Amino acid sequence: MKDNPEYGIHIPKNRIPKEYIKNYDVNNLWKVNLSGAWRMIYTIRGSKIEIISLILDIINHRDYENKFKYKKS
Repeated sequence: MKDNPEYGIHIPKNRIPKEYIKNYDVNNLWKVNLSGAWRMIYTIRGSKIEIISLILDIINHRDYENKFKYKKS
């Protein structure tokens, strides 16, 4: 993430949970699939001079599906 802040998978704006918008004033969200079906959720903030990747959550797959309201098949 240090070399490439957009390393993860971009989450569309309409999928951003309201709690992230309310608690962290998020307007972009990214996820990285970790081993063992865990997910790291982060946002990118900054300016032309400095870019900051802020990790918001590390959650398991089930909690990720619930938080982002993905339907189980």
